[in-house]
Amino acid sequence: PIPGFSTRWYENLIASDEWRMAAKNSFIVAPSATVVATVLGTLAAIGLTKADFRGKGLLMAVLLSPMIVPVVVVGVGMYLFFAPLGLANTYTGLIAAHAALGVPFVVTTVAATLQGFNHNLVRASLSLGASPVTTFFRVTLPVIAPGVMSGALFAFATSFDEVVVTLFLAGADQTTLPRQMFTGIRENISPTIAALATILIVFSTGLLLALEWLRGRNARRAVA
Repeated sequence: PIPGFSTRWYENLIASDEWRMAAKNSFIVAPSATVVATVLGTLAAIGLTKADFRGKGLLMAVLLSPMIVPVVVVGVGMYLFFAPLGLANTYTGLIAAHAALGVPFVVTTVAATLQGFNHNLVRASLSLGASPVTTFFRVTLPVIAPGVMSGALFAFATSFDEVVVTLFLAGADQTTLPRQMFTGIRENISPTIAALATILIVFSTGLLLALEWLRGRNARRAVA
């Protein structure tokens, strides 16, 4: 082990073009995938909670499958699906794949929040002349917002930390921080990777604290 403490490896991290490009890609892919997963997952959770139709359980199982199926199987399946469409080695394909991994987390958290939602509020809003869109943004969304935000944080953390699917779908120009770390560990173990790991630990801890704060806020609202 290298003796003593030093900021040298953090300086090397900042000065490296490869690490800067990986960081830029991570902060392009993860937020984009989070937005897509949050929108699709929220709409899916609302639809599945309100509707009652044959095959509802099967559809829910399909939506949750990326959370259950081994990630290597998911990566192979996504590559076989995206490659013929020309979406492999593109930002679009990588964002879509990461969004698919995040959707199950949004569906589960929003669906759980909707279990305690009073649908009489929606009926009252519609009876008073509000449109369905206005009712959603003025009545439904404010109530389920903690669940939506919790799901979004899970989706962001999943995308930001994903390496296996990225290895299958990303080209050299779409290298993310986890993939760069994986490559660095495989080829040449450098203290720079450890420096980045400490930054990611602090970042992940911040996300967990934000998630706990949202859960506490949601619990206080439920009691009130």
